[in-house]
Amino acid sequence: MKRRALISVFYKEGILELASYLSASDWEILSTGGTSRYLQENNISVTDVASVTGFPECLDGRVKTLHPAIHAGLLARRSERSHMDTLGKLNLAPIDLAAVNLYPFFEKVQAGLSLEETVEFIDIGGPTMLRSAAKNYQDVIVLTDPEDYPETMAGLKKGNLSPEFRRRLAGKVFDLTSAYDAAIARYLLNLENPGDAADAAYPEYWPLSLKKARNLRYGENSHQSAALYLNTDRPGALGGLEQLNGKELGYNNIRDLDLAWKAACAFGFPPDGALGEAGLCSLGVINLERAETPACCAAVKHNTPCGIALGPTLVEAYEKAYVCDPVSIFGGILASTVPVDAASAAKLAELFLEIVAAPDFEEEALAILKKKKNLRVIRARLAPRDLKECIAVDGGLLVQEADRHLLEKWEVVTKTVPDAADIPDMIFGMRAVTFVKSNAIVVVKDAAAVGIGGGQTNRIWAAEQALARSAGVVKAAAENPVLRGSVLADGRPPRVLASDAFFPFADVVEAAAAAGIKAIIQPGGSIRDKESIESCDRLGIAMVFTGTRHFKH
Repeated sequence: MKRRALISVFYKEGILELASYLSASDWEILSTGGTSRYLQENNISVTDVASVTGFPECLDGRVKTLHPAIHAGLLARRSERSHMDTLGKLNLAPIDLAAVNLYPFFEKVQAGLSLEETVEFIDIGGPTMLRSAAKNYQDVIVLTDPEDYPETMAGLKKGNLSPEFRRRLAGKVFDLTSAYDAAIARYLLNLENPGDAADAAYPEYWPLSLKKARNLRYGENSHQSAALYLNTDRPGALGGLEQLNGKELGYNNIRDLDLAWKAACAFGFPPDGALGEAGLCSLGVINLERAETPACCAAVKHNTPCGIALGPTLVEAYEKAYVCDPVSIFGGILASTVPVDAASAAKLAELFLEIVAAPDFEEEALAILKKKKNLRVIRARLAPRDLKECIAVDGGLLVQEADRHLLEKWEVVTKTVPDAADIPDMIFGMRAVTFVKSNAIVVVKDAAAVGIGGGQTNRIWAAEQALARSAGVVKAAAENPVLRGSVLADGRPPRVLASDAFFPFADVVEAAAAAGIKAIIQPGGSIRDKESIESCDRLGIAMVFTGTRHFKH
């Protein structure tokens, strides 16, 4: 019996070579629509599927291959006499190879089309054929990936395709269709904006649709293998990266870059759903009268911020972030919310950094940075946008809403009211502390995280760590020529402390007062809040409760 191949592909890469080989090897080729025309235009003989099914393509192409003549040919087991007898009685023939790929739903779901337009790119016939062929992989060669065409042709020439290869091809089918279906589910469930339905944000089954971007050299350690997967259905910040220089990004690089970019963008690109400056203004906290958005520079080492700062220029923002922790920033990751110019590039080039990421780089700046051949220079064009976070646990996945809501209220709970000049630093501190591992304390001066204490098992240790570091930063800033004349370099102790969660005891207030802190911002909510408030009143410290905790584990 003449062998038959069914070819129906949206993406035509490599298909002429495969079809030409099959035709030359005396296979009958069945095809539909655009694929059929494409093959015939290239002088390859094709049998139209409609002539096999006896049923015309209809409903604007929605129904082409959904017919027993196709699926019986794909699903019939050659070793089962009853199956083959049934095909004979029905005057049907087996299909021995299916080369199928799908309508471009991954691309179209990101194209901003209407719901009605997007739904038309949901492929029904393609996945159905693939699943039928894959279920019967012992008898049917099923191809979804052009990269498998050459190995398939080589095996056919030898007269042998191993069971292992056939099984792998079948597995790739369900790998593809599961991601395809997940992307459709995410879209139709509207998981990014689920509305008011009680369970809409967390459906019964959590759909993930990810495609491998590349294998990585190794994971957190050299003995661990790793790969990077990116969303198929929506671009995230990592999907908008362009590497301009340096070694390939590794697992740890990507994790650190992700945090650094998120931390910087919290000040440069207020995310949807966050209580941004307009919201703060409506609470009567700040006003919006300022000439321009400053530069933000965020430095990260081992997935922990070691410096975050704002400045009127990138040079000043970088110098402020640098003095926050000049030891830890060595070999770290740096993210900027503004393009890198030549002056700032010259400063960055003085230090050993693993990565510099920014929205853009001036030509001269790029030339300076490229002199360091191993420095990874990253153009990052997209602000973070994921509204859900997923953490793998053994046997499952934790899914939560991303922490984007800055504060619920602005309640001054002490007799002392915050000085107007301290309020911007209080807001800065509360934003910065959301990126620090709990327990987390951030001490702020002049829009710089001069003391970062994080990852401690109790709050007083985090406070003592942050306050001790801030004292050294004030001294270093006073000696920095770029910062000379700035508030950060005036030699006075920092005035603001931010905490990611409430104070269980008054010990943090006592330590803050001893270091010269004059304003504290924290969520509040402890059964012992009164003790901290009374200590602030006694020591002349202003305290604000926000009502929003920012644990980060």
